[in-house]
Amino acid sequence: MLKRLITFTNDYKIVRGMISYSILWPVGNLMQQTFVENKNFRTYDWKKCLRFSVYGACIMGPTMFFWVRLAAKLWPGQTFRSSISKAITEQFTYDPASICTFLYLMTLFEGKSMRAAKHELKAKFFDTYKVGAIYWPIVQTINFKFVPVRNQVVCTSFFSMLWSAFLAYMKHIEIEEHKLHENDEK
Repeated sequence: MLKRLITFTNDYKIVRGMISYSILWPVGNLMQQTFVENKNFRTYDWKKCLRFSVYGACIMGPTMFFWVRLAAKLWPGQTFRSSISKAITEQFTYDPASICTFLYLMTLFEGKSMRAAKHELKAKFFDTYKVGAIYWPIVQTINFKFVPVRNQVVCTSFFSMLWSAFLAYMKHIEIEEHKLHENDEK
């Protein structure tokens, strides 16, 4: 059975990333629930974990797979220069889109309105992006430099587990009511 799974994921490399993200993103969410919300096995929000798993499998796994392939074609090789070029380009293209997609879609997955999703995105995007701008270029430069291309998505998913814990924290933060009204006026 395990041999078949390994063969399948070697034949369909996108599935490897989807599987790793579907497992590691909810783990990141459980870390946030444990350390920030002081929850335990009996009190975890399992629906939230499921949302993180589905998002990881259906959004993060495939998009990261295609980004890594595109980056490898645009900047072939694993030199320091090509690795830093990939990481910086990712920071200014993929990451903003990824953060926007996460904040917006996860709010909708919670059953909230499109307006609420828009407000959450406006309120939380910049702070989230600032942290990512410090974290991801370092992680991805190392990843692009030292990890074989075939394993870069899986490697990213492990670092993404910590990132998903941070994203879960950002989702957990309540938007102050007056901040929402200030954004409406602008």
